[in-house]
Amino acid sequence: MFRNILVPTDGSALAGRAVKKAISIARSSGARITVFHVAPPYRSIIYSDYIPPDFVSPSVFEKGTRERVGKLLDAVCRQAKAAGVKASGSYVASDFAADAIVKAAKKHKCDLIAMASHGRSGLSKLLIGSETQKVLAATKIPVLVLR
Repeated sequence: MFRNILVPTDGSALAGRAVKKAISIARSSGARITVFHVAPPYRSIIYSDYIPPDFVSPSVFEKGTRERVGKLLDAVCRQAKAAGVKASGSYVASDFAADAIVKAAKKHKCDLIAMASHGRSGLSKLLIGSETQKVLAATKIPVLVLR
């Protein structure tokens, strides 16, 4: 049925439900999962002559991101492997999560994207937007949305 399932995760409990469902689908169909995270990119806030006391250099920021995201991806990969499912993880730094998810699905030749949706509605959906909606609009790959 499926060969490779992309599972975007932010480490939240809701994303954890999507991970469990993706592992279950992968186990029953003999697929593998690709765990994916979109991290925020580095931003420095330096004013002409002022460097804030909490300034973090790009290399320190990148190292911290690698460590934090590495733990997240490793935990999900261990969970999949414990269920007998092959798994690998990757991440990118981007301000545009939906675009990064669609690109990752293509890059890893995924035939399903399993992701969580917070189910926002009304004004909060309008103001915040929905990464899930953006993914649905930007891909032809089937998307399993879990709430």
